[in-house]
Amino acid sequence: MIQSLLLDLDDTLLGNEVDTFMQGYFGLLSNYASKLFDSSTFMPNLMQATRAMIQDTNPALTNDQVFWQSFEKLVDGKRDELEPFFHTFYEEEFGRLRPATQQRPAAAAIVRAAQQQGLSVVIATNPLFPRAAIEQRLEWAGIPIDDHDFALVTSYENMHAAKPQPAYYREILAAVGTNPARALMVGDDWKNDIIPAAAVGLHTFWIAPDDATAADPALISGRGSLDNLAERVANGWLNQLGASA
Repeated sequence: MIQSLLLDLDDTLLGNEVDTFMQGYFGLLSNYASKLFDSSTFMPNLMQATRAMIQDTNPALTNDQVFWQSFEKLVDGKRDELEPFFHTFYEEEFGRLRPATQQRPAAAAIVRAAQQQGLSVVIATNPLFPRAAIEQRLEWAGIPIDDHDFALVTSYENMHAAKPQPAYYREILAAVGTNPARALMVGDDWKNDIIPAAAVGLHTFWIAPDDATAADPALISGRGSLDNLAERVANGWLNQLGASA
């Protein structure tokens, strides 16, 4: 049977239109960072360091190490001196973005049902954010980390690759000890969630509206809303899916 359920966070478990959210996030962060950085260069430097994380798959370096190696050079600063400044942002400012998100009750239902069926549940969110930002978004989604025994929550501190790299999915499977044919990846983003997960051999479920067109239907084992997936999980669909592996 399916042994591991990998769940994307933004626009999957958490109602969060990514482009709108990121626009608000960048605006909030830019305003905060203006206390310390040149406002004309901060965002370009941040984006360049983020791209370095996305492109790098060196198993010897975590994503946060890749980010800071790049960012330090761009801003001529040191991580030890700058990181506390950003920690304060996530502690005091990041929560202001919560009203831009919507809780989806099906998220908690899926996690609960999967764990009751003995599956390991992974929060497979793109690990470009620090753990503090991901924990807050899990709370907004109604699945706070302290209340759920997740097998893994990916963040930029504990991963060595990011979406859409297939290496990201291989690293998750190695961490939880699951064969790809016994894992299901659930996500809304075709490029980040479906293509690379399917390339590694995982089953995939695409969170998409009825009128969305799948670029390659052969890559998905199912599609629908999060509510639809919750019904399927509760009715034993994962057992049926695993039986075909």
